Amino acid sequence: MNLHIVKWKETWELDPLLASLIRLRRDVFVVEQLCPLEDEPDANDPAALHVCAVVDGVVIGCARILTKAPSVAKIGRVAVAQKARKSGVGAIVMRTAILYAKSLGYEQAYLESQTHAIPFYERLGFVAYGPEFDDCNIPHRKMNLEL
Repeated sequence: MNLHIVKWKETWELDPLLASLIRLRRDVFVVEQLCPLEDEPDANDPAALHVCAVVDGVVIGCARILTKAPSVAKIGRVAVAQKARKSGVGAIVMRTAILYAKSLGYEQAYLESQTHAIPFYERLGFVAYGPEFDDCNIPHRKMNLEL
C-alpha cells in the first residue's frame, strides 16, 4: 500500500488517482449510505488536500483535509473500500491526515463522525462533543483532537 497526498484538479476525471478516489467515495457514500450523487465530488474538494491509500493503482482508503479556521483542520470524507475494512487502512489514513495537518501548523483537528464510528475516532484521540445531528439521514457527532 502506498500513501499519497494530492491536490484537486478541475479535470479530476482525467487523473487516474482522483478518479479512483471519487469512485471509492461514491461507492461508500452514494451506493452504501444513499447520500446524493451530486455531493461526490462537492464544492469543498478543490480547496482540500486528499489523503489516499492506494493498492495497485486503486484508492482503497481516503480522507480530506480542509481549513476550518486558521488553526483548525477539518478532516472529512473518510472512506475505506468494503474489502479493506477492518484491515487498519482507515487508521493509517487518519494518522497520516492528522500528522500532515500538524505539519502544516494546525493546532486542532475537527471532524463530524457518524455515531457508529465514534469509537474508531476515539482510539485515535478524538473527543466527541455537542449533540447528535443528522447528515444525509445518518446520525453524527462533532469530534475534536488537540494537535
